[in-house]
Amino acid sequence: MRRPGSTTGARQCIAPTKSEETYRLSEIASAPAHRLSRPLVIIAAGLGMLLAGTLALWAHYGSAVFYETILAGIAACL
Repeated sequence: MRRPGSTTGARQCIAPTKSEETYRLSEIASAPAHRLSRPLVIIAAGLGMLLAGTLALWAHYGSAVFYETILAGIAACL
């Protein structure tokens, strides 16, 4: 038994049926959009690296020495 709209042999259907076209359009419309842009990801990665470096220095030198180093750096800029 053949399905309505199905083709066999030399009779090939070139245009999609209405239901196939609607299905394809709904797939395109429901495609997930990128939520994060590349610049945002790069900035977030840079801030993460900065935070990791800060925590590494704090762990190595201790909070008092680290705090004095930061204050000396800010004083040198002013």
